[in-house]
Amino acid sequence: MAAARRHRRVAASQPGFIPLKSDLDGKSLSIGRRKRVNKNKKKNWNKYSDINDVEEFLDDVRLQERATGGLIADKTDESLFFVDTGTKESVLEPASSEETAKKSKPLRIDLILQPTSNVAPPKDILAHQRPNAKKERRIAQKIQKLTDMGVLPRRKRPQKVPVKEKPIISKDPDRTFYDIWSAGSPETADPYYLEQTKKKLVKRPEKMNEKPSLLPAVEVIAPGGSYNPDFLSHQALLLEAHEVEVTKLKAETKLARKLAVNKKEFATQETTFKEQIEGLVEEGEEPENETEGPEAVADADEDEAVGPTAQQEKKTEKQRKREKDERIKELQKKAARQMIDSRQQLFKLRSIETELKKREQKTKMRQIKRKTQQEAQKTLPRRLGKLKFQAPDLDVQLSDELAGSLRTLKPEGSVLKDRFKSLQKRNLIEPRERAKFKRKHKLKYVEKRDFKEIK
Repeated sequence: MAAARRHRRVAASQPGFIPLKSDLDGKSLSIGRRKRVNKNKKKNWNKYSDINDVEEFLDDVRLQERATGGLIADKTDESLFFVDTGTKESVLEPASSEETAKKSKPLRIDLILQPTSNVAPPKDILAHQRPNAKKERRIAQKIQKLTDMGVLPRRKRPQKVPVKEKPIISKDPDRTFYDIWSAGSPETADPYYLEQTKKKLVKRPEKMNEKPSLLPAVEVIAPGGSYNPDFLSHQALLLEAHEVEVTKLKAETKLARKLAVNKKEFATQETTFKEQIEGLVEEGEEPENETEGPEAVADADEDEAVGPTAQQEKKTEKQRKREKDERIKELQKKAARQMIDSRQQLFKLRSIETELKKREQKTKMRQIKRKTQQEAQKTLPRRLGKLKFQAPDLDVQLSDELAGSLRTLKPEGSVLKDRFKSLQKRNLIEPRERAKFKRKHKLKYVEKRDFKEIK
């Protein structure tokens, strides 16, 4: 704005400036005495400054811009003047009727809406601005550069999919025959392609083919468990059941012995009385001289001994050299001893060889023992949960309970419990126990009205 105003003033100062509005009132010719005013103060600048000439000039410039679209001094001669070379031959036009005249005449509303000024409207800078224009321009330049190099943008890569050719139908009668009802189909595709497209089945681990336990699903009971066993086999089964019960009894007695109260710790009448009067009777303080004994004297001596440690004196040069020589001599002795030992080992080759053989034999024995333990563990129940596996009780009948026939046989055990324990023993399920009943809400006691009336 300031630059335009400066341009206009410069144009007006030039001799060729033509004002559009003429000064006919003669105000500019009137010369009066100038009023002397103090202009050191800022408030007098606008009050007593004569700016009429500047305002008249600016009004004239605005009028020229509205009327002609710019300053007349800047216009070319062709736009302002024309050369009259004579009258042109008038072309006879057909007389227009009233209807055609009305149609050619513009409407009043259109004339009102037409602009009265030739000044171009100011540009809206915000309408032409774009956010992140610089960034978008930089991205477009980068994409153009990659396109010139033959690299597709990331968004257009999925679009470039190779068109699959239609499979040619084979009409050869000698082509391979496939059984649609067969269990498996031959894999003719590339294994890498099958793996990447998730069509290839995952290889089953070899460990999953191994059984968790080598025990059979149904274990055959001992011969003594028959309904009509012989005497020796029945007695052997009774002995086994007896040993199990003895082991349980020993564990119970051991637990009771450890939890039993010591007789020396039993409460007596004297200890009970002392506990009752504790805090009621104040015990007299003993004199300090009597309490002090040999232990107190020893503690006092220790307290006196405790103090700042004596500062170590600085070693002299002679002492350091002596210590250095002693260290060197000790290292030399150690090296000489190692040399002697290495030489003596040459004469101990036979003993070393026998020792190595013994070691190898021991390692082999350990390996065999470890393998046997591993094989034995395959038949034992593992710890799969927080509970240990408890072997079920042996189903055995006493000698007087034996029956001679199946009709009078007394049934023992349960098939369901036996199968449940078998699953636990074969490491198929973890050992479990029956869930205990846990009350969700506390019991609420309510006195009935009849009971209250009786009270």
